Amino acid sequence: MLTSNMPSAFHAGERAMQQAVGVAERMAQVGEQVMRDHMPLQHREFFTQLPFVVVGSVDATGQPTASILAAPPGFVSSPDERSLHIAAQAQSADPLAANLHVGASLGVLGIEPHTRRRNRANGVVTALDDDGVTLGIQQSFGNCPKYIQARQPVFDAARVPGPARISAGLGPQAVRLIEQADTFFIASAHSEAARDASGNGAAGTQRAHGVDVSHRGGKPGFVRVDANGMLTVPDFRGNFFFNTLGNLLIHPKAGLLFIDFSSGDLLQLDVHADIITRGAELASFVGAERLLHLRPIRSVWRPTALALHWRESPETLWSPSLQGLGAWPAAPQP
Repeated sequence: MLTSNMPSAFHAGERAMQQAVGVAERMAQVGEQVMRDHMPLQHREFFTQLPFVVVGSVDATGQPTASILAAPPGFVSSPDERSLHIAAQAQSADPLAANLHVGASLGVLGIEPHTRRRNRANGVVTALDDDGVTLGIQQSFGNCPKYIQARQPVFDAARVPGPARISAGLGPQAVRLIEQADTFFIASAHSEAARDASGNGAAGTQRAHGVDVSHRGGKPGFVRVDANGMLTVPDFRGNFFFNTLGNLLIHPKAGLLFIDFSSGDLLQLDVHADIITRGAELASFVGAERLLHLRPIRSVWRPTALALHWRESPETLWSPSLQGLGAWPAAPQP
């Protein structure tokens, strides 16, 4: 159940999305049951066995960033039910490095792709040291296994990051990675967290809503790249929490993370987001309940930046939830 430290399970943007699909009353009850201001033992133990976590942060302009931190299992620990320690440092090319400070809002996603388990831990940085970052938990909850592809990550310390490339648009490598992707991660922020990051709010205070980072999965090619560089992503039926879309309704900026699971290359994108709820474009993708139009503002390409390699089994890789979902119609031939 919620405690007095968590005045509402869902904020106004999330509730507006829930109301639009007729589940607001039910989700108010669900939220009180599953949203916690502490981590249950099962979640605390789950994080300790992971070789990576995905981290959402926000910069001084209110721009969210999705990042990944990797190390041998055990690098994440939970000293008590209200704190999470990540013993890893963000690389200098990762925008996360500049966003970390005491009082910063972070969203942390623990995901184990080969078992399709995932849990969220959102909160505020309470300490930074040479060993890593400590997060004070403000919101903890689990997620369903939908749309997760069953890759098994293995830590690989031999990987050496190459020089990062920053640009305003998408280069050919970035386009290829996006068009082949079956997975990406998206960071979003409530306007309260964005305001605090800009220095105009009460940074470090106990805030009801902050930064969130979420998984998105689909068949390869489910993210379409248009000629003008716009990304269009179908939004499939989920758990009706609407953490990401609720944030975007209030604060339409997001950070995307695409991973090349063969090379360890990373692509981080700053985007402006629009939510599409009707129209012929939406109807053209079977199974999509909404679309996201994501306009890139900045891209960071980081070659061999991820110290993981991945084991895949074609027999078990694809999520059963992908059955019945469509694909983008083929582009008309000139």
